[in-house]
Amino acid sequence: MDSRVAQRIRELIVEGVLPPGSRVAEASIAERLGVSRTPVRNALPALATEGLLEPAGKRGYAVRAFTTEDSFKATEIRCVLEGYAARELASRPDRTLIVSQLREVLKEGDAIFAKGHVVKDDEEAYARMNGRFHDLINEGARDTLLGELIQRVYSVPFVAPNVVAFNRVPLDEIFPILVSGHHQHHAIVDAIESGQADLAETLMRGHSKPAARSLGLEGGSASVKE
Repeated sequence: MDSRVAQRIRELIVEGVLPPGSRVAEASIAERLGVSRTPVRNALPALATEGLLEPAGKRGYAVRAFTTEDSFKATEIRCVLEGYAARELASRPDRTLIVSQLREVLKEGDAIFAKGHVVKDDEEAYARMNGRFHDLINEGARDTLLGELIQRVYSVPFVAPNVVAFNRVPLDEIFPILVSGHHQHHAIVDAIESGQADLAETLMRGHSKPAARSLGLEGGSASVKE
């Protein structure tokens, strides 16, 4: 329930229903979404971690102002850092367990796309799968400083890989973008498994293009709808 509520609030921000700088009131959001205040209260800190909200007052939150250019640039930086993580993981002799876990995540993605299209209900499953994929690679690098830098970039709105918003791009347009990105996932894991560190890094760096396109960030020139 909390993750679904967080997704709905995320969409309200993207759609401009909750404009930048506006205070997020638990009661009004709960009424709009037809839920109790508890899942709304639980969702707000997570959205603040994503960078969509910022603290306002003693215990409240307001919508953070940002542009798609901010998110586009941060996505580019994210993939450079994650490229280094993929290189580090591919170079590790003890990568077998991580690779096995990555293969399981790939199966989850394959199942999402097997029907030849995506629907709105796939959003949560895709976000969970994509977030897990990137987390495994980042954690597998076993570099504390690198992990901290990646998490810092993730705080920019719509940059964390488990943050998706299918309503930013029409479903028939987002499907080939996501499929292309998932094909890259397979290629990245293949490179990591075979110990091809240079290739793993190059593929992960190139992963920024479908990541940005899936969120309507390509080019980085448009502003978030207000």
